[in-house]
Amino acid sequence: MDHFAPKEAAFKVKRWPKDTIAAGRRHTVALHSDGTVMAVGDNKYGQCDVSGWREMVAVAAGNVHMATNTGNAHTIGLKSDGTVTAVGWNTHDQCNVNDWRDIVAVAAGWRRTLGLKSDGTVVAVGRNHEGECNVSGWRDMVAITAGDWHTIGLKSDGTMTAVGNNRYGQCNVHSWDNIVAAAAGYLHTVGLKSNRLVAAVGWNKYGQCDVSRWRGIMAIAVGSSHTIGLKSDGTVAAVGCNEYGQCNVSDWRDIVAIAAGCAHSVGLKSDGTVVAVGDHEYGQCDVSNWCSIQLPGQ
Repeated sequence: MDHFAPKEAAFKVKRWPKDTIAAGRRHTVALHSDGTVMAVGDNKYGQCDVSGWREMVAVAAGNVHMATNTGNAHTIGLKSDGTVTAVGWNTHDQCNVNDWRDIVAVAAGWRRTLGLKSDGTVVAVGRNHEGECNVSGWRDMVAITAGDWHTIGLKSDGTMTAVGNNRYGQCNVHSWDNIVAAAAGYLHTVGLKSNRLVAAVGWNKYGQCDVSRWRGIMAIAVGSSHTIGLKSDGTVAAVGCNEYGQCNVSDWRDIVAIAAGCAHSVGLKSDGTVVAVGDHEYGQCDVSNWCSIQLPGQ
């Protein structure tokens, strides 16, 4: 998830974006305006046990893979003092973040967690079978995003770097420039350019990379096999797999931030309420009673 005010004069790389809504494989998380966090959906591994969290400034939810054996997930919270907390599935040590310090942004992928430090370096814990955690040499980063088996970093000069699985070319982003935001899904990567156009690479079986015609996009979010874009007028566009109705966002209005789970989409409205469509098997779209959710940039 990311957000840029529609009336912003200069559309530039947003330093250290902090997500206030997040969506995983089977759960949805949101940051309340008072710094507390709420979550709905599957709680098999305690990934929704966030009721005791306080003084949070950002959230992240792991797992975007649709396979039946990948329901396990974890949730990450970034505190105002730069420390990080985590709950949920921890088989690969993806929740071992208690010793992190000076963190300004967080991201969660399949079986791993990433933290961006204020000096532009990145730390990672969790599964690294395909090099998706090989970020110790990264410098000058301003944003990070995690797909299932690949990790993307956005640099302050608008270029990108990537590590991890590249079977479908989802890491072929090194030639991109003028990027202001990025999002990584199961096997594809999407970048938002400063001219509000969108680029995408990777697996395109369901048309999830068919974003070349989009215009006036202010933020992007990526699920397992779908991509959504927030437009400057507060409406939302979507492409890709729509098996669960996760792309049925054409009637959304007054949206200021978006998030995409494995097969569901979430939108934050300017009044602090939330809408959601898509896979609802575990109650992950039960957000209609949420209110006073923290708006981006506040």
